[in-house]
Amino acid sequence: MRTPEFPSQISDQIVYVEEIERRNAQTVLNDIRLPDKVKAVMPPELYRHQYDAIKAAREGKDVLVVTGTNSGKSLCFQIPALANCVEEPMARALFLYPTKALAQDQMGRLAAMGTELSVRVSTYDGDTPKSHRSGIRNLCNIVLTNPDMLHMSVLPGHSNWTKFLKSVRVIAIDELHSYRGVFGSHVALVLRRLLRLCAWYHNYPQIIASSATIGNPSELFEKLTGRKPVLVDEDGSPSGKRTIVFMNPPLLPSMERLSTNIVTSEALASLVEAGVTTLAFNRSRIATELTLRYTRKRLDESLADQVESYRAGYTPKERRQIEQAVLKGKIKGITATNALELGVDIGNLDAVILNTYPGSQASFWQQIGRAGRGTKDALAMYIAGDNPLEQYLLDNPERLLNVRNENVTVQPQNPNILGPQLLCAAYERPLAPSECEQFGENALEIAEEKDRTGELSFQGGHFYYPAIDPPALKINIRGAGGETVRLTVEGQEIGTMEYSRALRQAHEGAVYLHRGDPFEVLELDLDRMEARMSRFRGDYYTSPKVQTFLEPGKPILLDGPYSWSGCAVTSQVIGYSRKTFDGDTVMDVQALELPPETFHTVCFRVELPQLDMEQFELQAAGVHGVEHSLLSLAPLFAACDPNDLGSCWYAMFHETLCPSIFIYDQTPGGIGLSEAIYQRADELVDAAIDRLRRCECQSGCPGCLYLPGCELGNEALDKTLAYAMLLKLKNLARG
Repeated sequence: MRTPEFPSQISDQIVYVEEIERRNAQTVLNDIRLPDKVKAVMPPELYRHQYDAIKAAREGKDVLVVTGTNSGKSLCFQIPALANCVEEPMARALFLYPTKALAQDQMGRLAAMGTELSVRVSTYDGDTPKSHRSGIRNLCNIVLTNPDMLHMSVLPGHSNWTKFLKSVRVIAIDELHSYRGVFGSHVALVLRRLLRLCAWYHNYPQIIASSATIGNPSELFEKLTGRKPVLVDEDGSPSGKRTIVFMNPPLLPSMERLSTNIVTSEALASLVEAGVTTLAFNRSRIATELTLRYTRKRLDESLADQVESYRAGYTPKERRQIEQAVLKGKIKGITATNALELGVDIGNLDAVILNTYPGSQASFWQQIGRAGRGTKDALAMYIAGDNPLEQYLLDNPERLLNVRNENVTVQPQNPNILGPQLLCAAYERPLAPSECEQFGENALEIAEEKDRTGELSFQGGHFYYPAIDPPALKINIRGAGGETVRLTVEGQEIGTMEYSRALRQAHEGAVYLHRGDPFEVLELDLDRMEARMSRFRGDYYTSPKVQTFLEPGKPILLDGPYSWSGCAVTSQVIGYSRKTFDGDTVMDVQALELPPETFHTVCFRVELPQLDMEQFELQAAGVHGVEHSLLSLAPLFAACDPNDLGSCWYAMFHETLCPSIFIYDQTPGGIGLSEAIYQRADELVDAAIDRLRRCECQSGCPGCLYLPGCELGNEALDKTLAYAMLLKLKNLARG
């Protein structure tokens, strides 16, 4: 595509442009041993990676394909599965997708091939009518589902799946890189439960997985499945020219930058007016809704109807309607969360906009890759947020452009994740102590603890689950736990929200946006787990204020001023601010009384030299600045989303009487993030020093020190002292 001419208010914000040249295809003649009927539905030539992956799969090996977006990875597991079913009509295959929407999207293309080969294909998820489920289990050769359905329905009810589990030959795992953090840790154990049941039915299925480019694909595959794969990572697919534009919103007289939601809406409106089909990714649900609202206001009425939003929380019917409208060309602009990151087909996109950093390098490239298919040219616009992390990326664009190899972290040994999963495994069939090892080195210890608490019962050499109802129904594999709050308007449910999120975003007085329309929360009823709302006519939205306390345990790892240990974190929503729709200006702050939440996790700790008591208050502002500097850049070194980490600081910690700074995993039990920061502490400190040195402000600003979630409202910060303390910390670490 030809890059459109932007108005000056947009083009003036461009600070860096990277052009990635076209890549030619590397193809190989398809001489793989396959049934003639299967070869007939395939192209005569395959991309290099497709050929290598299918060939290895046909040799019976476990395979992992790691290539870019739109490179035809799906064919690498579809063809071996279809070939098995043609050769053995009773053979089965299970395809796992991270989301229900992606499974349903892939269904159409796979079913078309299946029809030609007399192979029965179907999705099996929460939307599948109960009257159809028995037929799918017993008759379908290939079943497409998601980990949630596998966890909550298939495995607890495996007696209904006996024929399928005895005959499943291929387990395909699509978008492997998306299984990170809490979700990935749960999925690793769900897969072990699946493989355990297959073994009980005397079956050892092959595993074929696909992933975007990450730094530790084989390690992730092994952690998720317990097996070592054949790695295929030489991408043979073609790609068009891709132009990546880095943008920095302008500074306002207040020395803050213009809201990225406004800048994104201006860019999206300009592209829609130019006839460029564009998808704008946003970091949050509220940003998605605000961008939709602003974009529609900037467009003529006829074009405003061609812009929609898409995110979790919408009903399945709403999401299908939006997907179909984009496919049919009725919508030229769509503003979405990462719900559309994972390849749901919404047609050929010409451009994508990233409204702030998406949280990881893998997501950055995945989102950019949504525009342009095959040899089609594409435009990607990254609009940096006014925070230290994103301003650092603007100063160092090579951190995104030259590095596509961040590691994906999972920790299935987390007791808060492993414990509930062991209950599920014992429910499915009694768990022998000798089987525990396949779930993790600490699994037997945790099972014995569950026996002592009565959650499991050890009898006759096995652990039994002592209840009738399956425990899986109470375990949310996409979070570390917690219930769901219903969002209702006049008694009608319009969405749902996790309990912890509801405390922050669905409290009394909160403004909730749904498809661009605002609603005010009248009451958060925690007894009924319901947030009752009404339509809102005001001109503001809300943002929560959270207070946090931390109590560390004894250090597990210690190196000079740095340590890593367990800790207990208590957080409480103490109020919320009201902000104007027209520019994020804070109108006022309202107090709240909501219940505190306490959880146990792990943390990275930095200990600084004792402060001078005569200048205590001034120097405390420096400690606060060091905390902001380290937390803001830590996600780059932990390879995680900024929301996965939390922090707190003390000018005089009660144990040592010295300043202490803590950066902790937001997940109960931890998932290895703070440990990764501990291992790269020197690099993190160097990056923090670099950001403060490069920023031209005198006393601190959003681009170097300010953080949106600061409990003190970014007061009591001293940039000069923070810089000096970081230099001293660097020298202390060197010894």
